[in-house]
Amino acid sequence: MAEHIAVLANPFAGKGRGRKVAETAVRHLRARGVEVRVFGGGSAADSARLTETALAENPRALIVVGGDGTLSGVLDTLCAASVPVVLVPAGTGNDLARALDLPSGDAAAAAELALTGVPRAIDVGEVRTASGARRFLTIAALGFDAKVSDRTNRLRWPHGALRYYLALVIELARLRPMSFTLALDDDTPETVPATLIAVGSTSTYGGGMPVCAGALPDDGLLDVVRVAPLGRLRLLRLFPELLRGTHLSRPEVVHRRARKVSVSATGLVVYADGERIGEADCTISVLPAALTMMVQKERDE
Repeated sequence: MAEHIAVLANPFAGKGRGRKVAETAVRHLRARGVEVRVFGGGSAADSARLTETALAENPRALIVVGGDGTLSGVLDTLCAASVPVVLVPAGTGNDLARALDLPSGDAAAAAELALTGVPRAIDVGEVRTASGARRFLTIAALGFDAKVSDRTNRLRWPHGALRYYLALVIELARLRPMSFTLALDDDTPETVPATLIAVGSTSTYGGGMPVCAGALPDDGLLDVVRVAPLGRLRLLRLFPELLRGTHLSRPEVVHRRARKVSVSATGLVVYADGERIGEADCTISVLPAALTMMVQKERDE
């Protein structure tokens, strides 16, 4: 069988940009003389099924066109395979692409990594809740930020960024400190009040907010950031530092690293890679070097 590259495309990623991005990527590869087989999923179930079909044909590489959610939705299958993955960013946040310094806004350059990139084994996070286990690639959010995401998904109006801002205003009005039971690795669980807890394999979520500033995707560790209870005004004042990644030195922020994190709280909602994972209590662990991605060669100094 001739060597080929498989392309899994989510045409609805990035509010419909996925289709055009996939077309550009495929056109570039075919111009390079590559045999390309395209698999276009219209739903999460389609993507999961088509990923298995694509990998069964033993491609040279699997290109995933989409965002963090598209890739995380097929992680179980990808981690069980030995085929390297190329991510062509077409999502809303693209935080994994940011962490791996993948070409942004250039589908041809991103697809080219299937031919000229170098493999990099990265860690994968896993969240276990009462409803089962779910793997993720960027950050698991617990607390205020997860509630904002949850509220955004439940609102039917307005559309676009305004819906997120409305959700933020609603949750700020409802802001109450939460009491978390938290344990890192084999430490004794402790009860701590907090506004939010973020557990990250990479540094950013939400399209570039570096809540876990300095986190590396291949160090075998999770970065755990806990923000103490804050009033509405203090939380708003902290946001500029969150955006710059300078908040870790603040006295109300605690930053640690661990391989396993157990968290429970009344009213807890858990989001990871922008998707709702579970509620009430969870255990988050790291699977070191579980996924091989194709990335750009390091530039000579």
